[in-house]
Amino acid sequence: MEVADLLPPRGVVAHLRVTNKKQALQELAKRAALLTGIPDRRIYEILAERERLGSTGIGRGIAVPHGKLPELAGLCGVFARLDRPIPFDAVDDKPVDLAFCLLAPTNAGAEHLRALALVSRLLRDPAVCQKLRGTENSDALYALLTDRTESNAA
Repeated sequence: MEVADLLPPRGVVAHLRVTNKKQALQELAKRAALLTGIPDRRIYEILAERERLGSTGIGRGIAVPHGKLPELAGLCGVFARLDRPIPFDAVDDKPVDLAFCLLAPTNAGAEHLRALALVSRLLRDPAVCQKLRGTENSDALYALLTDRTESNAA
């Protein structure tokens, strides 16, 4: 499994303008709705429900909001580079400026966990995150996220 298997080029947002966690989840849900055909409100509810269990802010300015939907056909990702860091109740209490939303079918089980691990490994690489934060263009962000040499360098 590669990041390109989860994230279509249209799933990358270079300048997400939000001021809080709720807005970020709503905007990620809107982008995911365009890719999946599932109503954005439904996606937002799944993401918000998961956040109530515990923040998906994994630290160092990164969040990986995720959830499962029975009506989803396959794994789907949306990546956003926020214009300004926002409070996200992250484990290290630092604001978030990079978010990778991952949605999976309800029956995805191990595949969903492998996808979360893949995204987490990629975003734990400080060099990758530095490049993502310095990139203003969606196509360039997509290239960084899906470049196998970058993701395997960690």
